[in-house]
Amino acid sequence: MSSDRGLVIVYTGKGKGKTTAALGIVLRSVGHGYKVGMIQFIKGEWFSGELSSSKRLEPEFEMIAAGKGFVGIIDDDHPIEIHQKAAQEAVALVRQRLSSGMYDIMVLDEINYAMKLNLITVQDVLDVIKKKPKKTSLVLTGNHAPDEVIAIADIVTEMREVKHPYQLGFKAKKGIDY
Repeated sequence: MSSDRGLVIVYTGKGKGKTTAALGIVLRSVGHGYKVGMIQFIKGEWFSGELSSSKRLEPEFEMIAAGKGFVGIIDDDHPIEIHQKAAQEAVALVRQRLSSGMYDIMVLDEINYAMKLNLITVQDVLDVIKKKPKKTSLVLTGNHAPDEVIAIADIVTEMREVKHPYQLGFKAKKGIDY
């Protein structure tokens, strides 16, 4: 297999660390001078540290928070149609960015959740994977990666929660969780 062929990498599972692992690829890739893009499908209205730190990696790294926030949790005041529209617009943006050839690596953050929540279809994602430029690697994150995506991926890592402070009632920690 040629080393210039892009990979499809999936980080899934109930454990913490899927986006964090993808950001590790971002950091490593930027260090090699690669152009990297990240589109967040769910996150978007909440502040997270990567939103500001990503600016320090420009112009090699572009991050776009395309989502409307986490779907169906306590402070979600958007109808599902708003979340669906944002996710569908994010898929269109992914297609546009991939077809432009501007990235060596593209992270589709929380895209597995977007499929699980029926914001986008599995077929949408399969089409993106099949039509990506040969040299471009895709990183897909989020729990509930569908079997169809797992089947065509080159690397699949499942994060398994063994222990987490949430289990003891602790809230998310700045710098660790967001």
